[in-house]
Amino acid sequence: MAHATCEINWLRYLLQDFQVNIQEPVVLHCDNQAALHIAANPVFHECTKHIELDCHLVREKIQSGMITAAYTPSSHQLADIFTKPLGRDSFNMIIRKLEF
Repeated sequence: MAHATCEINWLRYLLQDFQVNIQEPVVLHCDNQAALHIAANPVFHECTKHIELDCHLVREKIQSGMITAAYTPSSHQLADIFTKPLGRDSFNMIIRKLEF
């Protein structure tokens, strides 16, 4: 999530250079409920000291309104078609979702 947050931040600055102003927060979809909970809840940082900087970055951007984090189940991750070997049923389901 931290890497995606940095990319979102960079893209927002790039768009501002082109005079494209984005008012609403960017939705960051994640299939890891624990990561979403850690990013939203500062109490859990004690268990995650090794990723403390990443947590603070994501939490700061969520609180500032730059991004909103949303849970997306793994079964709805359309990018899986490009990154994972899929069975026939999963492949066909994603193909149907990609068709407009």
